Amino acid sequence: MFGIPGKQAVTLTPKAASQIVKLMEREGHQGLRIGVKKGGCAGMEYTMEYVDQTDPADEIVEQDGARVMIAPMAQMFLFGTEIDYEVSLLEASFKFNNPNVSEACGCGESIKFEGM
Repeated sequence: MFGIPGKQAVTLTPKAASQIVKLMEREGHQGLRIGVKKGGCAGMEYTMEYVDQTDPADEIVEQDGARVMIAPMAQMFLFGTEIDYEVSLLEASFKFNNPNVSEACGCGESIKFEGM
């Protein structure tokens, strides 16, 4: 991992941790894997999927009972990211506050990293 000893790769707000715990308990999943893939109008998109089995190559972050796995390809892009969970009148979704993002599209679904 591209980390700093003693510092987690990503952090979770209390709302995000609570929502991840609910998702883990409801379906009996081991956690939530996050990653990035090519796509969207800015070039990259975040991915999220339930995990029933951990992958030894994943970076595992555990906080307040929530478990997040970071896919190997995404580790350098997500280091330092805070994951939040927001509820509005129209939607409820995870939000990524990522210091590595250089641009984001207007809809907020697509991102670009410096040098890409």
